[in-house]
Amino acid sequence: MSEKYLGESIKKLGFGLMRLPMNGEEIDMEQTKKMVDSFMSKGFTYFDTAYVYIGGKSEVALGEAVVDRYPRESFQCATKLPIWDLKDRADMERIFQESLDRAHLSYYDFYLLHALGKESAQKSEDLGAWEFLKELKEQGKARHIGFSFHDSAEVLEDILSKHPEAEFVQLQINYADWDSEGVQSRKCYEVARKYGKAVIIMEPVKGGALATMTPEVQEIFKKAAPEASVASWAVRYCASLDGLVTVLSGMSDEAQMSDNLSYMENFKPLDEGEQKVVAQVVEVLNSLPTIPCTSCKYCVDGCPQKINIPGVFGAINQLTLYGDEGRAKGQYNNATKDGGKAGDCIQCGACQSHCPQHLEIIELLKNAAEKLG
Repeated sequence: MSEKYLGESIKKLGFGLMRLPMNGEEIDMEQTKKMVDSFMSKGFTYFDTAYVYIGGKSEVALGEAVVDRYPRESFQCATKLPIWDLKDRADMERIFQESLDRAHLSYYDFYLLHALGKESAQKSEDLGAWEFLKELKEQGKARHIGFSFHDSAEVLEDILSKHPEAEFVQLQINYADWDSEGVQSRKCYEVARKYGKAVIIMEPVKGGALATMTPEVQEIFKKAAPEASVASWAVRYCASLDGLVTVLSGMSDEAQMSDNLSYMENFKPLDEGEQKVVAQVVEVLNSLPTIPCTSCKYCVDGCPQKINIPGVFGAINQLTLYGDEGRAKGQYNNATKDGGKAGDCIQCGACQSHCPQHLEIIELLKNAAEKLG
């Protein structure tokens, strides 16, 4: 099938290999193989991994579950170079070769600089990472080169203006982040399309958050389509955009795979009525009583207990918006691992005197301690 743009002929569901089924510390290879077989049997072909996923085991799983079992031209593989871990050109060469060896490949279809933002974009310039990618492409070891991205639309524009050789960009896009000033899904997507770049979508279900949701939100979706899963709305929302290579979904069990295949095998973009349902959900999410913290961190500087207050508030907002206590607690534990917990607050008030939003931080931390520990 001829392509008007990169990846046009690839089906719009990609298998993200970051959250594979596990047996303790090891990947459940039997279940992974079954999931791969279901995926391939429905005509889906795109597999996404990274050098760092599951401590390097994800690339190995790609080799065992896909590469060793299917003809090479019947699928596409993508992996990523961890810029933050690199010191020099030799590191890039070693890591790329390791990525090939782990997955039993002689080339990757898509090779990405991993998670570029302002600082890592500068580091990639200093290291000559783009020159390295161009050489891989010339040698046929990387068919297409690009990057995944986490920063503002302004930073994205700066990278794309400097690097016309980037053929695609991988962006965090979902309906909850579409108009978010933090993630800037819409703005980044528009910049990528302005530069004529194909887009790969990651986090369409926001790390699983848009599959759980509060009962109020679930009810809106169930009323509109009783048979459809809540997650299906999020994936179809993304897949309805133009210029996509694919939409990545990190699937951790056969049930998730089966659900995704059920509505993506013969994918239909959201119609006007369905777009209105999603808009209604976004309205509800925006109306929920989240803490209006801007993460300026003025409160953290003067805190004698070294509590990461914006991180704690982010976890509480996660709980309020999506009702997923497990994910919120994980975010909370991550935010407080290097400093004090919410319950360690001694109510000195230093934070409140520094807060430009005039938040009642002491009360909010008390509430966080009750809900998240």
